[in-house]
Amino acid sequence: MDMHPSKDITGSHGDELKGRRIVLCITSSVAAYRSVDLARLLMRHGADVYPVLTRRATRLVSSELLSWATGNRAIANLTWELEHIRLADKGRADLIIIYPCTANTLSKIANGIDDTSVTTVASVALGSRIPIIVALAMHEVMYHNPMVARNIKALQGLVEFVEPVVEEGKAKVAEPEHVLARAIEVLRYGSLLRGKSILITAGATVEHIDGVRIITNLSSGRFGTAFAREAMLMGADVTLVYGHGSSEPPAGVRLVRVSTTRDMLDAVTSELSSKHYDAVIMNAAVADFRPAQKSSSKIESRRSGGFMLRLEPTEKIVDAVKRLSPDTFLVAFKADDCSREELIAKARAKLEECNGDMVVANYASRSMGSDTCDVVLISRDGSITDMCGSKDDVARRILIDMANRMAKPH
Repeated sequence: MDMHPSKDITGSHGDELKGRRIVLCITSSVAAYRSVDLARLLMRHGADVYPVLTRRATRLVSSELLSWATGNRAIANLTWELEHIRLADKGRADLIIIYPCTANTLSKIANGIDDTSVTTVASVALGSRIPIIVALAMHEVMYHNPMVARNIKALQGLVEFVEPVVEEGKAKVAEPEHVLARAIEVLRYGSLLRGKSILITAGATVEHIDGVRIITNLSSGRFGTAFAREAMLMGADVTLVYGHGSSEPPAGVRLVRVSTTRDMLDAVTSELSSKHYDAVIMNAAVADFRPAQKSSSKIESRRSGGFMLRLEPTEKIVDAVKRLSPDTFLVAFKADDCSREELIAKARAKLEECNGDMVVANYASRSMGSDTCDVVLISRDGSITDMCGSKDDVARRILIDMANRMAKPH
């Protein structure tokens, strides 16, 4: 059978998505009409697009229009032909895009409710580990609804969100060009770590002075959870050893909770002794010192003359990694406030001390407790790369660099 005439535009603007099968899911937002533009844009960059609409979405944009736009029959009702399996079972699609995604559909997906064609396709895709991009659209007050925020958090690490544009009291769906860029990025890097086991440490450790007082630091765990989330989106099997922090760990990781430095050392030692990890990312902000002796009772605050607190160094957990697992790719971290030249020198020293493969050197005051970071990446081969931006973006770029280096023959 001849190719449908609507597919004549395929690849006319580029071949970044050539050979890729993309399922475009449309829900009943008033922005549904923009899905036609997105479908055509994806096709112009090489994709074969299969549209799926909820029944309510067909009130806003017709199945016939989406069938014409893509050259593939639009699905609005699931039948005995098992369209959701044919479209989203393992190996049957490269990417699912939900554009636009309403708060209603988001909440159903986050809670495992499959009562529309779109939510059922999403359910199959999540089980098949097919990448999913979600572009939200709703009124601004709904976007800030705590329950909607909870559902977004529940899906972080399982799907890629394209943030809406908040203006005029609306959280408007992202421009088709932004979704195209994310689709190209996801399909280019989404399988870089597939089949790899990654161990990540995150958050702060605490050391007890007495029963209620501790020594710790201001780490939020934000960078470490970003690494966990981005590694999952690249297909990795992730174990997160998490101390104290305010950043929510992504759903889908295997989570090991710890408190003190010794707890984290024991957890890392146990993991590396019982399982092979392809890479270890030692992002946790480990307390450098602990009280030489913990008071068994609360120290009296009105004690005259105060008291002396003698500290001793804690264990260097990063130094144990290569001893326990010599073939594991080790990413270490160094945080300091100094000049770039001094930071690089200190990072190189750490690289040698722990026998690492890569060190991420942070300008501490610019990063700790923030959603952004400014780092210098120093690798075993001597290469130096400066990176700054959101912690999600920087974590993604570091993981891409790490994956490429792991793929090179030793």
